[in-house]
Amino acid sequence: MKEYLKTDSENIDHILEMIKKQSVEYLDTLADRPTSVNNTLVSEKGDLLESGFGTEETLKIFNQRFEPIMVGSSGPRYLGFVTGGSTPASIAGDWLATVYDQNTQSTSGQGDISANIEIETIEILLDLLGLPQTFLGGFVSGATMSNFTCMAVARQWLGKEQGRDIAKDGMSAAIKILTATPHSSSIKSLSLLGMGSGNMIRIKTAAEDREAISIQDLEEQIIKLNGESFLLISSGGTVNTVDFDDFKEISRLKEKYKFWWHIDAAFGGFAACSDDYKHLVSGWENADSITVDCHKWLNVPYESAVFFIKEQYKILQVETFQNSNAPYLGDPLENFGYLNFLPENSRRLKALPAWFSLMAYGRKGYQEIVDRNISLARKFGQILAESNDFKLLAPVRLNTVCFTLKDESGQDKVNAFLAALNDTGKVFMTPTFYNQHKGIRAAFVNWQTCEKDIELIVEVMKKIITDLQD
Repeated sequence: MKEYLKTDSENIDHILEMIKKQSVEYLDTLADRPTSVNNTLVSEKGDLLESGFGTEETLKIFNQRFEPIMVGSSGPRYLGFVTGGSTPASIAGDWLATVYDQNTQSTSGQGDISANIEIETIEILLDLLGLPQTFLGGFVSGATMSNFTCMAVARQWLGKEQGRDIAKDGMSAAIKILTATPHSSSIKSLSLLGMGSGNMIRIKTAAEDREAISIQDLEEQIIKLNGESFLLISSGGTVNTVDFDDFKEISRLKEKYKFWWHIDAAFGGFAACSDDYKHLVSGWENADSITVDCHKWLNVPYESAVFFIKEQYKILQVETFQNSNAPYLGDPLENFGYLNFLPENSRRLKALPAWFSLMAYGRKGYQEIVDRNISLARKFGQILAESNDFKLLAPVRLNTVCFTLKDESGQDKVNAFLAALNDTGKVFMTPTFYNQHKGIRAAFVNWQTCEKDIELIVEVMKKIITDLQD
């Protein structure tokens, strides 16, 4: 039996050099990498061998079988799913996170204390986003787990308002949830937490062409609850049109009524980085919890998001997530460990890629990324608005363009157009349905996207629409 593990360990410098070379080649050609590939590229299934192949031979097998299906999802023209790229600094941080392989929980004591990096990164992020340091935060895998974490603490708060300890005793009564246009990950979180997506009370939107909450209807629904506490899920940038709820008005309502206010600002929260658009999040500091996705506009590798929960709820947070063998006496922050503040017991050092990127490019770097993406989205939207073939389904409010085919009778061609567009491998967008129309979403969130990409995209779109009309 060959001792591949020992050989690989002795040749780790050679192995990493091969990986580095391949990685650099990929990154250098990322702009030309196909954004979509055919499923037939996947070759037949491999089998587990008794003695394996060793890393070098396994890399060859990977390159033969799977490398061809790796799309340029972190490239400049991948405009689907609000997918950010990875900055060079975040790649460096992610590589080191793998090398150091920490289980990030504690800030003091014996053993791994890498949570100090996470605490510092959270503080830097709060500063970047203009939020007060009165929020506790941590890294999770994505917006779904961030929403889940925030709503889990909200559930505990709502239970206490009803005289119950839900973390210990479970759900025994319905909880009211008010919302207008929640992201699917929020609805999933309600289901996972046993609060039930069917308990949502839908609030009207501000207008027919809006996704933001109608403040008037919200207050009317609050009054109908007769003082019963509830969870409000609001949006810091909806998926289709990046519409923002009026945080100033919600702050006013919070002074009058008792409720837990959660903001899903997965990517829209980064509007805070822009001098011209930070007014969109004015008042969000009054929320009880906030979701922000890092693998979107922060441009770090998947999986990365943060939750922010007001420090005043630290006891509720510990009651919700406390490890069964780690009860606290006194202030949980004096003996801090993420083990008792969020869902996972095993945690990668997710903060390191974000820390590297924030330290490398600073406030001005991220302001430039955000402003450039918004400018490109607005330019693309203007081109579509002036086109004879396409029309906007909503104003370009930030960085996402929601559009459809201009010909009303051509609604049945929208899906065919998008499929043909994505099949080119030059650009990738996602389908949606908005305001009774089949639509297409293009999200500008990548640090590499530039005006030449817009020109190429428009050229490809013109050719496809011409072919469909012939």
